[in-house]
Amino acid sequence: MKKPAFFLLACLAGCAQVSTLPSSPVSIDAAQATAIHFDAIRNSPPQLEAFLRAMPKGGDLHNHLSGAIYAEDYLEWAARDRDCIDMATVAAVAPPCDAASGRPPATDAQRHDILYRKVIDAWSMRDFVASNGNSGHDHFFDTFGKFHQVSNAHRADMLARAVHQAALDRVDYLELMDTLADTRIRELSERTPWDGDFAHARAALQSGMPAVLAQAKVELDSSLGRMHDELHCDNAQADPGCGVEVRFLYQVLRGFPQPLVFAQMLTGFELAARDTRVVGINMVMPEDGYVSMRDFRVQMAMLDYLHAQYPQVHISLHAGELSSTMVPPDGLRFHIRDSIEQGHAQRIGHGVDVMREDRPQELLREMARNHVLVEICPTSNRSILGVAGVDHPLPTYLAAHVPLAIATDDEGVSRSDLSREFAIAASSWQLSYPTLKTMARNSLEYAFVAGASLWVSRAAFEPVPACAHDAPGAAQPASACAAFLSGNEKARLQWHLEAQLHAFEAGIAAER
Repeated sequence: MKKPAFFLLACLAGCAQVSTLPSSPVSIDAAQATAIHFDAIRNSPPQLEAFLRAMPKGGDLHNHLSGAIYAEDYLEWAARDRDCIDMATVAAVAPPCDAASGRPPATDAQRHDILYRKVIDAWSMRDFVASNGNSGHDHFFDTFGKFHQVSNAHRADMLARAVHQAALDRVDYLELMDTLADTRIRELSERTPWDGDFAHARAALQSGMPAVLAQAKVELDSSLGRMHDELHCDNAQADPGCGVEVRFLYQVLRGFPQPLVFAQMLTGFELAARDTRVVGINMVMPEDGYVSMRDFRVQMAMLDYLHAQYPQVHISLHAGELSSTMVPPDGLRFHIRDSIEQGHAQRIGHGVDVMREDRPQELLREMARNHVLVEICPTSNRSILGVAGVDHPLPTYLAAHVPLAIATDDEGVSRSDLSREFAIAASSWQLSYPTLKTMARNSLEYAFVAGASLWVSRAAFEPVPACAHDAPGAAQPASACAAFLSGNEKARLQWHLEAQLHAFEAGIAAER
């Protein structure tokens, strides 16, 4: 997404506040003062959350576009579209509406508080209380079908809301999971023979793939263009969300039949290889579902095959989003390892059951050695899996030096945001400010955005030689560093984060 002029000016203004090298006494004092202040307020939830709302966070790497939207927005769009509410399921459905037969218009929910509360609660985790036959896991995943009629028609509106919220959260980069050209790839899959041979399937799908990719491009062009217009990104009243960089992960629906799963995977690999806006693939739907469990090894074999054909395409996978109450013990023993070793995942989403895997310590060492980042989603893990606090493996990952980043997962459905997720992580596991700062840096270091990293060393965050003599984030880097930043988008994002962090720390130090 092209940055508007106001964003570049704001960046330079922010960067100008910090002109000293990180090794200078002023910079060290500011960072130390910030860490000391953080320790002093960490046990005060209101002060902690205020601190973290102001803290620059880099990127959100695990964010489902349809789950990122609050139910209130979906209801507003449903009313605008003249959709109806099926009272039997509390799902949005297409008109015509008929209140007498249990299909009142969505506008009724805006006029009657009881119906309004019923819809918001059904389309999100608001006020959810587990009961017999209604778990947090089931309620969470059921929400998506209830607002699908709306989310399917409002990609541009959803993007606008997602980047607006990201800007409020001091986030500069989003990787959003979405399934593009969904109808086209389903139609192609249905008319393509399937014999279980991946090479045969890939060859058979190729004739229809240009039309699928063309449709995906149309959807991206249209939704991003409309988002740009909705946020007024070309004028002085531009929404702060205009400054957020957006990339997409093609999401594959793992609970569907093998022919469609393979067709979606192929679409994701082809699209990521051709369109820089799509930076990789991921697999979604409940990991404990019947088809997801039954076909897990087959799906990893699909990824292994396609990775060999498209080795440049990035892969992040949901794995280990399981608990001992959800699946038999054998189902907890291999998902993370196989996702990495056979599925070629560079990042793992959730990874909650890691200590139930075979040879867990060996797996942790492998993840640390190969720099496999884990995307930690505290609210989601608590709501869906019932795993939080001392039961969560985050401290185990930290002790094993596995890189971590905090993410939202589905902030609208979960009624959260990235600042809140940082606050939960900090209070639940007594994380220090330097640890949270490392996680923010990790979110860009392990992002799939194009270009080389600013850092030559991930462990110490040491700048590359071209920028070794410049203050990271400085407004006017030397020519060699400026040239490096100009040619590497990832490094530019990291440079901007450093400027924001230095300014944030300077502000905290000045108030002490």
